[in-house]
Amino acid sequence: MPGSSFRWAGLALACAAVGCAVLFGGGHSTAPAVRFGEAYRFPTLTPAAARRVRSASSWGGVYTASTGETVNVSFSDSYPVDNALGQSWADFFAGLVHGPELQLLNVYIAPPDEVASLCGNDYALGCYGSNQMVVIGEPAFGNDPHEVATHEYGHHVAFNRVNAPWNAIDWGTKHWASYENICERVSQGTAFPGDEGPRYTENPGEAFAETYRVLNDTKAGRPLTWALVDGSFTPDAAALQAVQADVLTPWTAPTSKTIRGRFLAHGRKTWQLTLRTPLDGELDAILTLPRGGLYSFTLLGSDGHTVLATGLWSGSRQKKLAYTVCGQRTTQLRVARAGAAGRFTVQLVEP
Repeated sequence: MPGSSFRWAGLALACAAVGCAVLFGGGHSTAPAVRFGEAYRFPTLTPAAARRVRSASSWGGVYTASTGETVNVSFSDSYPVDNALGQSWADFFAGLVHGPELQLLNVYIAPPDEVASLCGNDYALGCYGSNQMVVIGEPAFGNDPHEVATHEYGHHVAFNRVNAPWNAIDWGTKHWASYENICERVSQGTAFPGDEGPRYTENPGEAFAETYRVLNDTKAGRPLTWALVDGSFTPDAAALQAVQADVLTPWTAPTSKTIRGRFLAHGRKTWQLTLRTPLDGELDAILTLPRGGLYSFTLLGSDGHTVLATGLWSGSRQKKLAYTVCGQRTTQLRVARAGAAGRFTVQLVEP
């Protein structure tokens, strides 16, 4: 699993300096006052706790949703057997914006006290790790269980998406993280991937899961609620579209292409190409020179002057450069001739 093996959602609280208010689509209430950060002191569902989930006395199993998809939903035996309830939860998950990751989901629904015990915190209403979700089956702290489950499904989406060179479970998924400039925010110290402690509200993994929840609420006609994470992550329409793209048409790998150019003996001595880089990630380029060519190879910023990366010799007739795109939406690839004229190629790999 990329990043931490297990992740706590901590949906019960949205903390200020003292006290914690809870506000989701399911309701609004005030939790018992705690010092900031206390509720996030035990963020991990340990492997031992995960084994407890798998061995817990339960009922339920695989249900076929109204969409024809199957969903694995189990209930604590604290609840009476009710297969209609299991069916309704299966239909609920199938009704969320989802992709093939739905087939990998295992859900365990239990009373709040049991969920808190499994998730390792008195205020936790749900937790997720490695395709296993644990959520409350009844309202707690004024929160609707379905809102909790929707947030946790956001983590499930992220766990089953790629955002190389980063972990989607911690950074969020590719289109959303790029739109929200998570890489740039991390470098500026305003986002803290994977932080389940004092910087929980600035954790982009949690912000992504919340944005996923808002996407589904918006589609259902419910108003925006945003209290769990920092207001700087509050989604606009473009952020919701980015999440939907990451769910339905996710990024899976960099794209490659070959570009050909030529210097004439008495022609221009520089060649430049504008690159559109809407997604953050790794950019690699290899320049193959003609015999006798001593060309320089650089990646420049959008101003055409700032040097982002310089190509270094990687063979007798090749230069290679590598750069991590981090908020730059336009760059310039430049080849400057020295030595023999002739044909050259650039093999480009972009995020």
